[in-house]
Amino acid sequence: MVTEYVGRDVTNGQPIRVGVTDGRLASIERAAEAPSDTWITPGWLDIQVNGFGGHDPNDPGAGAAATAGTVRALWPYGVTGTLITICTQSEAHIAAAVRAIADACDADPLIAASVPGIHVEGPHIASEDGPRGAHPLRHVRPPDIAEFARWQEAARGRITMVTLSPEYPGSVDYIRAVVDQGVVVSIGHTSADSDAIRAAVDAGATCSTHLGNGAHAMIRRHPNYVWDQLAEDRLSAGFIFDGHHLPQAVMQTVVRAKGVERSILVSDAVSVAGQTPGRYRLFEDIDVDLRPGGRLELAGTPLLAGAISALPTCISNAIRHADLSLRDTMRMITTNPSRLLRLGTDAGHERLATGMAANLTLFRLTSTGEIEVTTTVVSGNVVHQAP
Repeated sequence: MVTEYVGRDVTNGQPIRVGVTDGRLASIERAAEAPSDTWITPGWLDIQVNGFGGHDPNDPGAGAAATAGTVRALWPYGVTGTLITICTQSEAHIAAAVRAIADACDADPLIAASVPGIHVEGPHIASEDGPRGAHPLRHVRPPDIAEFARWQEAARGRITMVTLSPEYPGSVDYIRAVVDQGVVVSIGHTSADSDAIRAAVDAGATCSTHLGNGAHAMIRRHPNYVWDQLAEDRLSAGFIFDGHHLPQAVMQTVVRAKGVERSILVSDAVSVAGQTPGRYRLFEDIDVDLRPGGRLELAGTPLLAGAISALPTCISNAIRHADLSLRDTMRMITTNPSRLLRLGTDAGHERLATGMAANLTLFRLTSTGEIEVTTTVVSGNVVHQAP
């Protein structure tokens, strides 16, 4: 049995009909017509999600249900692939968290299809206020490849990305060892100097985590770690375009500097996403205030403590505030993250082609520039259908 989906192809605006059977794209044909505001793309990838909709895989008592809940809460937002992100904590906490993610994937093939990997953000990051962000200082520590091996064993090989600051002695050896295992190393929450950034890239680092955030409130004019990473063509970069983490002028500038082909939109969403304004607790002991305007702050400070917007908001802001086309913006949540993670075209997040996994996102672009997801398909299964 073939299930068909009709929409406009973002690469050329032409109406197409996509046929799906047995979890694969069986056909892609020119359609006679399609609604002018309905688009169809490969499934969207978000490589930095800490939690969503009240589900918190970082919670010390989180089990497999926290991962499953996070994934299901993101399906209505068009996300078909999520790197569940575990932040700085004790080794025992991180091991338990990644084990729970692996348990969720083993228990449900649809969850497994929606979680192409795990992202461990920290604990090998800068200890200074500012670049450390909301990560707890007492758990910040230098990189240790033996510790990474224990995480990976607990995760049953599902860790595909780590974020670290290369300012520590031994960082280069750590990066080489992790990259040799097929894991993406990203630079983030750093106060590293230019030499350390360059050495990290030479060792195999290929990404910058939410570049422009997780930084000092005031930094040296130049050189500094933001310029160094923007200028480094071997680094892709994740950007949070939620309207709070980067102002409009910065959104425009960072994509122009990095280039669309090396830019990736991420949500950096935390469990508070989708909740009402108020005070919440993250990661066991971090109090945060969710403001009515959607800004999440460390309690009692103006410092950001994460994000609460899903990818559709970031897409809308990219188009409205960073002067990006819909085609280029879609690349930043499909092709670019898929290639960074080396998922391969067969995974169905990179392009529409017959034989690929049937991961699809259908959406409307409203007259006001909002993104409204109408259908989300994971491995040929409709996991979200708007009324």
